[in-house]
Amino acid sequence: MYKAKLEKDIRCPLEYGLEVFGGKWKSRIICVLAAKEVLRYSELRKEMGNITDAVLAAALKELISAQVVDRKSYDEIPPRVEYSLTDKGRSVVPILQSICQWAGLYHKEDYSNTMVHCQKCDYRPG
Repeated sequence: MYKAKLEKDIRCPLEYGLEVFGGKWKSRIICVLAAKEVLRYSELRKEMGNITDAVLAAALKELISAQVVDRKSYDEIPPRVEYSLTDKGRSVVPILQSICQWAGLYHKEDYSNTMVHCQKCDYRPG
């Protein structure tokens, strides 16, 4: 198992926040779950687009560990597992929407290829 060479050295709350929801995939997972509320793994993967199983599994594991995402497994055959946001996860959604709105003002790009869930952020420049 991978072990970091250096211990985490978080000196600012912002660093903690970026560790929890930063990066390409974690914020997308949070936004998809915010829009869809409860998804099974395969449904979440379809919503995410071009994410690999390994990356999705790792990101979900980190979000679960940070108590942002809840994983509920049912004792059924076939097994069923559902993912949803915790209260902590739902509390970060407005922050991500604000970041998206800010980015829309300064990052000029073709928005025709944007994720459907991003359209709820009203990110497009005016």
